[in-house]
Amino acid sequence: MAAHSSPIAGDNTAGLIDLTAAVEERFGSEISRAPVGGGFVLTLALSQPDVLPALCKFLFWEHGCLFGGITTEEHAARWQMHYTFLLLGSGWIDLELSLPLETIVLPSIVAEVHAADWHEREIEDLFGIHFENHPRLGDFVLHDQIWHEGIDPMRKNFSASHPQLERKVDLDWQPLLVVGDPGSFAMPVGPIYEGGVGESLHFLLETVGEDVIRAAPRLFYNYRAVEKIAEGRTVGDALLLSERFAATSAFAHSLAFCLAAERIAAVDVPPRAAALRVLLAELERLRHHAGAIAAICESTALAVPASQAAIIEENLLRASCVFADHRYLFGLNTPGGLNRDFGSEQCNTLLVAVDEAESDLRILEKRLRLSSSFLDRLEDVGVVTGENARDLNLVGPIGRASAQHCDLRKACSYSGYGQLPFDVPCETEGDGYARLRVLFAEATQSAKLIHRVAGRLEEGLVRVSCELHRAGAALGWAEAPRGAALHWLRVDKTGVVERYRAITPSFNNWLGFHVAAENFAFQDFPIILATFGLSATECDR
Repeated sequence: MAAHSSPIAGDNTAGLIDLTAAVEERFGSEISRAPVGGGFVLTLALSQPDVLPALCKFLFWEHGCLFGGITTEEHAARWQMHYTFLLLGSGWIDLELSLPLETIVLPSIVAEVHAADWHEREIEDLFGIHFENHPRLGDFVLHDQIWHEGIDPMRKNFSASHPQLERKVDLDWQPLLVVGDPGSFAMPVGPIYEGGVGESLHFLLETVGEDVIRAAPRLFYNYRAVEKIAEGRTVGDALLLSERFAATSAFAHSLAFCLAAERIAAVDVPPRAAALRVLLAELERLRHHAGAIAAICESTALAVPASQAAIIEENLLRASCVFADHRYLFGLNTPGGLNRDFGSEQCNTLLVAVDEAESDLRILEKRLRLSSSFLDRLEDVGVVTGENARDLNLVGPIGRASAQHCDLRKACSYSGYGQLPFDVPCETEGDGYARLRVLFAEATQSAKLIHRVAGRLEEGLVRVSCELHRAGAALGWAEAPRGAALHWLRVDKTGVVERYRAITPSFNNWLGFHVAAENFAFQDFPIILATFGLSATECDR
């Protein structure tokens, strides 16, 4: 089984060549090719920011590239902006824009790529860069109750070690209301919101009757500034942060982080380590999906199926603890491989638990398919069309339930996934039931992958030295249980972190939640939320 090093999956070399030629023909005088590396197959340096909207539109809509996100870096005298896109079957494209620090206004790309909305709002709040023509900036990550506008906590001159002694609360703050019809009203929900998620989030639901006309989520009540805290730390310290801001997908996030570090060090992990990483990632996915299914059942008041799914999740958590000494698989990934090996007897014991869980999930799915009252709450409810899913760049099971086929394990394979046969379940209806079917089907595929990996493990090391003794930056990625997770890492020549950036699947998918919730009844809201399976914690990094 090959290690992670190649950023290319499939054979779309011709597609990359065609795309490069098309970009150079259209924007040749405004861009230049830059050396590739750090996980990218194409790096384009932009001479002026004005070209950004047209170039991003060209990549996203005319050539079908997927939007990965925006990473902002502050250097001694300049900004360095990275606009990341994925050409399916080829790899990641980096649009690099370098500007003097005095430049604090950039053109917004939201009109062309709607998926960039929250990315630009986050950058404006944390770095103070204003995006011209963005429809709404401010009051996003920084809530007046805790933070105040204008402090720019991700700037180099802001110290994370000193608390804010004076907090300027805006006593005149009012939520933005859109619905103005006679008889309209807004219903606030949260920020103490149980609803099966147990996280701090607020919803403003506007209506003139029984249907939700506008649903606006407000998150970041527990913003922890993980990316700021990572600055000046060792890679090992930053790794601990990466796997702790979202416990239910800790292994996937730590894996993406380690892949970034390994690309900087130009290290390939041993084949056995790459294979075991796949096994552990699929164990996490299987357990996560069992929990997500339990939450959907609970949202529809089906107490028995919810308990059955919760038991499956708990049994997988216990199996994970027996196998890896941690229920949520903490402390396993490390740059260069894994911190421990697993023997054949341990793998066989795990396979028994995996088979039992997969069998129980199949039985549960069959029973749910025969429950008309259950299906009535999910079918044709919370619909996200394929067009909306593409427009908003929805990822993971949510995107794949709306005809978006991207799965980074195949689209841009890593850690040996490219040599493993498996299916990527997709549906087209885009409703709650389609999302549930994807979860069940992916759980089955995860169980099969665990068996395939366990049956072909090579003998050998599970870790090699991965010393970072040179400056560099790289992108790491993984298909986390909720979808694409991207981790950007830059270190100096001593291996100290200069910039760490995590783009999580929930951050992408929260942007599209309103599409599913709007134009459906209030009583459907918690069910739609459960079928999305979103995490506020992944955003509160």
